[in-house]
Amino acid sequence: MTISKGTQQRGSSRLKEHDKRRVIDETQRKRRQRKVMEMLESDNYHDDPHADLVMSKKVPKFEDNLEQRSGRNKKRERTVDYYQFKYRKNFQQLVDEDQSESESKRRPSYMDIQCEESQLPPRHFCAVCGFLGHYSCLSCGTRYCSIRCMETHMDTRCLKWAG
Repeated sequence: MTISKGTQQRGSSRLKEHDKRRVIDETQRKRRQRKVMEMLESDNYHDDPHADLVMSKKVPKFEDNLEQRSGRNKKRERTVDYYQFKYRKNFQQLVDEDQSESESKRRPSYMDIQCEESQLPPRHFCAVCGFLGHYSCLSCGTRYCSIRCMETHMDTRCLKWAG
C-alpha cells in the first residue's frame, strides 16, 4: 500500500479551529471595552457632516413649488432645536457643570450621591438582545444568552472593532 504525494493527513477540525481562535486576557478586554465606549461617545457628539453644505438659492427644493418660493424674503426664524444642537454638551461636561454648581449652592452633586454596594452578585446581560446573558464568549468575554445570539456575536461583533 503506497501513499501518493497528493493526499493529506487527516486531522481534527476542532483542534484546527482552536488554533485560529484568538483569546484575549482581562486587561485587553477592559481596554477594548473602553475603546468601544469612547467610539460610541465620539459618535454621539460629532458635528453634522452636512452642516457646511451650501445650497444654491435658485435650485428648488423637493417639497417646494413656485408659489411657496415667492414669499421667502422673510428672515428665517431659529427654532429651539437649532439652539439645542448648537449648545449640546456631553456627559462629562454636564457632570463638571453640576459639580461647580453644587459647590456654589452647597448641595450634593451627581458624583457625591452614591448608594452602598449591592450584596447580590451583578447581573450580566446579553450584548446582542439584552436578555440575561448566561454564557460568555471564550475569545472576548462578551455575554450572550443563546446559540442564535452567539452566532450573531461571532459574525458581527467578536474582535471585529477596537482591537
